[in-house]
Amino acid sequence: MIGRLTGLLIEKQPPGLCLDVNGVGYDIDVPMSTFYDLPEAGAKVTLYTHLAIREDAHVLYGFLRQDERATFRALIKVTGIGARTALAILSGMSSADLPAAIAQQDTALLTRIPGIGKKTAERLLLELRGKLDAIAPATPAATGQNDVLNALLALGYSDREARATVKTLPADVDVSEGIRAALKVLSS
Repeated sequence: MIGRLTGLLIEKQPPGLCLDVNGVGYDIDVPMSTFYDLPEAGAKVTLYTHLAIREDAHVLYGFLRQDERATFRALIKVTGIGARTALAILSGMSSADLPAAIAQQDTALLTRIPGIGKKTAERLLLELRGKLDAIAPATPAATGQNDVLNALLALGYSDREARATVKTLPADVDVSEGIRAALKVLSS
């Protein structure tokens, strides 16, 4: 099993990248949450990986954070959820938001993700209940930033714009102040 790779980022082409590790180029599929956080090509990157061996291919999936990889691994254990769907879920919501959605039994939040219908969302809620709490417990700071992110998405900003703007905010931002600051950044 390949658990982690460190090398030079050669190429970024959604939803994947190519990482040069000592002269060997590894094609790695990543969720959009990881993709947006990657540095420019030519920079050194460390990715936590999951190797999926299928009959027709060996596919590497990469994540910048261990909690994302752990969430991915929990997702692919759910009946009917494959690696592509798990990547879509992690692209649509952070590994910190998913446990909150499951704890609140929020099917509406899950069905906003492309490829997740009502039945799949209900299966996720049922099979993951209590399993993600140890992986990514929500911190008050992360919750504040997540609330700001959700507010920006509700106001109609794209996921990419909203995530990029939230990254500019302090980690311990108050929700109302964070929304004001984010809207100021977005309007300039």
